[in-house]
Amino acid sequence: MPYASETLLRASFFDFTALASQPDDIAAHARYLEDGLLTLREGKVVSLESWEIAEGRVDAATVIDLRGKLIVPGFVDTHIHYPQTEMIGAFGEQLLEWLNQYTFPVESQYHCPDHAAQMSAFFLQQLLSNGTTTALVFGTVHKQSVDALFQAAQQLDMRLIAGKVMMDRNAPEYLTETPEESYQDTRELIERWHQRGRLSYALTPRFAPTSSPELLEKVRQLRSEFPDIWLHTHLSENQQEIAWVKSLFPERDGYLDVYHHHQLTGKRSVFAHCLHLEENEWQCLHETDSSIAFCPTSNLFLGSGLFNIKRCWQQGVRMGIGTDVGAGTTFNMLQTLGEAYKVGQLQQYKLSACEAFYHATLGGAHALDIDDKIGNFNPGKEADFVVIDPAVSPLQKLRSANSKDIWERLFVMMTLGDDRNIAQTWVSGKPVWQRDREEAIV
Repeated sequence: MPYASETLLRASFFDFTALASQPDDIAAHARYLEDGLLTLREGKVVSLESWEIAEGRVDAATVIDLRGKLIVPGFVDTHIHYPQTEMIGAFGEQLLEWLNQYTFPVESQYHCPDHAAQMSAFFLQQLLSNGTTTALVFGTVHKQSVDALFQAAQQLDMRLIAGKVMMDRNAPEYLTETPEESYQDTRELIERWHQRGRLSYALTPRFAPTSSPELLEKVRQLRSEFPDIWLHTHLSENQQEIAWVKSLFPERDGYLDVYHHHQLTGKRSVFAHCLHLEENEWQCLHETDSSIAFCPTSNLFLGSGLFNIKRCWQQGVRMGIGTDVGAGTTFNMLQTLGEAYKVGQLQQYKLSACEAFYHATLGGAHALDIDDKIGNFNPGKEADFVVIDPAVSPLQKLRSANSKDIWERLFVMMTLGDDRNIAQTWVSGKPVWQRDREEAIV
């Protein structure tokens, strides 16, 4: 679909104009326009202003009128496994048993390019139909899984960061590789896809238990050869997992030190979960400017533990929200934020709607080190956003009507909302999904 010379949208708008260093600072950077006009050109934001200011100089006939809808920046999912889409909602296990019983058998199918292509298309449609426009994504150990995903994302001009799993032990033979094979396959994928359009590559060692020191050294080597690349893995999700890591790496000072020793911490390093960190690990994450992906539905579903949001702020560690499908139980960021609120409540931390939407948009972009490109409607930003219908059920209509301000309306959306509230999703200044069509628009 070619770009129009200029696209104008009228609706209500909500975003954050700058980063926050503490939760109390977030509201000061929030921008809400009850009646605003967003101007786009060639996939970028030109301006966001009130309709009252803009009205006199625009031709109303050229404006896409979405009054009654709320437009927010596209949601950023900082941790998700696309091959696990087809095993979401698998019953009854905690992390390690769940991997062996459900995850590994499903991932074995992705050696087949046709299967990978089919599931990539389905996965991206699930993201878009839930308002997610950027994601940090696990593939499988197979090159084909990543090639298929990037090809599908490229067709949509979607900002995506992904990588193939690197894994050489403590997994079924059909999913393991040698460190040298892992290096060569990953290097080929980096050279083919990294920074190609809006696509970027993430080195993806599954987690320490499936990574020998020799494999981690290959990951370190690739990171030194491609210094602008991402690193995406798991950390301290489950107590049994942590004990296993300590037995596998007795020479290291805890779980995080396994990665830190191989120079895998730092900016653009994203560690999913981080539920049971020790004092020195919090400090290391802060000092290296590493990021955390908080995955509330997954942590609750697998019984892994509760993420300490307050401590994350206190330590000054970047943090975004991850759905972590398929241990996570929804692609929908509204539902995920609702579960994050409950995780906070269980620890006497009140996660406001303002803070929650920050983590799902600009904060998530900051966690991925791409807040210079996406996350709000500042001029020059890439035009990725979601059009939300705030009241699609009788209960939502009742609560929306009696909500006294934008904060309460946002909170109602994240506690009662779901995929039905996503009316449209726009990527790079073009509509790529809308509810009345129930399909991706390419």
